[in-house]
Amino acid sequence: MSDHDWVEGFPGAVTVCDLQGIILSMNQRSVEVFAADGGRELLGTNALDCHPEPSRTRMAELLATGATNVYTIEKAGVKKLIFQAPWFRGGVRAGIVELALEIPGSLPHFVRGG
Repeated sequence: MSDHDWVEGFPGAVTVCDLQGIILSMNQRSVEVFAADGGRELLGTNALDCHPEPSRTRMAELLATGATNVYTIEKAGVKKLIFQAPWFRGGVRAGIVELALEIPGSLPHFVRGG
């Protein structure tokens, strides 16, 4: 297995962009999720162009600041957790990775000691 083979079999959409918003990598699930928008053809395009307002402004802020953005959405009865966070190369912030994971309508929540 190469260093990144695992991501192709991962059931969530993984999309990676650089600091300018250029899409560098999409796993197979991401390609499927964004098929109507171009799928694999989105590689090399700007993720900002894929977001309407106010999402576009929020994405630009994430690119500029390196903040993390976490929220849930529901579309066509499917609920997802969206996790957008910076990724680093050699200790230097290099862009944003977005994980989009389908989740059940109700999630258990555990408070653990420690």
